[in-house]
Amino acid sequence: MAAYSRTILLATRVLCSSGGAMQLLQLREQLLETCDITEQEFFLITQECSRFLVLGLTVVAQTSLRLCRSYGREEPGEAGACQDLHLCKFFIYGNCKFGKGRKLCKFSHDIQSHHNWRVLRDCTLHELDEDDLFLLLLQNDPTLLPEVCSHYNRGSGPYGCCTFKSTCTKVHLCQHFVQGDCMFGHKCKRQHAIDEHGRRVLEERGLSGDIIHRLPFVYRNKHYLTAATASTLTEKSPDFSTKPAVHLDETDILCLHFIRNSCKFRNECHQVHFHLPYKWEVLVDETWVKLQHMEDIERDFCDPSKSQSSGDRPVDFLTMTWELRHVRRLSTVSSVRKPPHYMLTTEWLWYYKVDQEKWIEYGQPDDRQRTTSVTSRILEERFLADRTADVKVVKGKREYIISFKDMYQRNLNNNTKRKVQRRPRFVSVAQVEKQASKEKP
Repeated sequence: MAAYSRTILLATRVLCSSGGAMQLLQLREQLLETCDITEQEFFLITQECSRFLVLGLTVVAQTSLRLCRSYGREEPGEAGACQDLHLCKFFIYGNCKFGKGRKLCKFSHDIQSHHNWRVLRDCTLHELDEDDLFLLLLQNDPTLLPEVCSHYNRGSGPYGCCTFKSTCTKVHLCQHFVQGDCMFGHKCKRQHAIDEHGRRVLEERGLSGDIIHRLPFVYRNKHYLTAATASTLTEKSPDFSTKPAVHLDETDILCLHFIRNSCKFRNECHQVHFHLPYKWEVLVDETWVKLQHMEDIERDFCDPSKSQSSGDRPVDFLTMTWELRHVRRLSTVSSVRKPPHYMLTTEWLWYYKVDQEKWIEYGQPDDRQRTTSVTSRILEERFLADRTADVKVVKGKREYIISFKDMYQRNLNNNTKRKVQRRPRFVSVAQVEKQASKEKP
């Protein structure tokens, strides 16, 4: 997906400007007019990228990004390791009373602060403007909005079974409208919009009028996302015959035999021929051209702490771009898919983030000599089997869940999360040449 980062960004902007969700075919029409992608690539992006949830003919914008619930209460040193946004909740609501007056708010209103920019960059959301980002948070972060009142949707009275009636602090909306299956439409006796009383209650909580106006559809999107996470939706995505069955980063594999000077197929080989087990290319005028200083780029990429290569004209590893052009990395097949005697396969290593600069490989001891119950090889096998799976991992007395979909490790007790990286083990040109010379026929 990294090669399509600009398309994903544009699609996210289009969805947010349309209320956070829209018809899949409508999104396709808009993107194909402005992006240099095929219809086949569009359907692959929307099906494979974790930014999009496709439900039938509807696509919803989603993210694992959250507002930090401990912001302002962290111990020294903890804030730097936090992977959530440090922002004023009322700033997101569009109605912080301190932000509008002389007295400054003690919580940040700066999405470009050092911490927030780093977190947004890790999620590749750093190029979204405030309005789009805030809408994305409202429909994805479960802590930002009050719940829909379940009692309001029961019983026959004007407030259903809600005993609080006009003083209820939850939202009075038709549950079937939120679920997108209300049969009565404008004749429904339950609210499909926020009434005057509800508006006053929400304004007292700090929400601006503009957000309150959009809430019914934000709640609908929240329902879709929550139901999908809980695996309660039975509706399947459309079966487009043009959708490829392979992942983007496996369509171009470097030929192992060519590196060892033993490929029998030569120019007829369906795999890419290159003298290294990795190849960095940039897209120039619809043609992939190899990048200079490839060994240096690869060395930096293999370091999980680096988000870009060194030098004055770096490759951005998060967006996979170089001077605003798409970049891709081709490699040999993963080592877990070949027997051990196969040389120059790509050994992928898995890391979790300990603090702002330090990463530890799974299966290796941390500074307290604790190791995880899974290793890089186990994670790589699970990842190749199912790239949307969740994997349970134990370290010491604590249990975590690794999500391949959003590349985070979550603590099951307090729901804190750490960033996860998948990077290859570095192999120098000299090592390749030495290994290849040993295997020449």
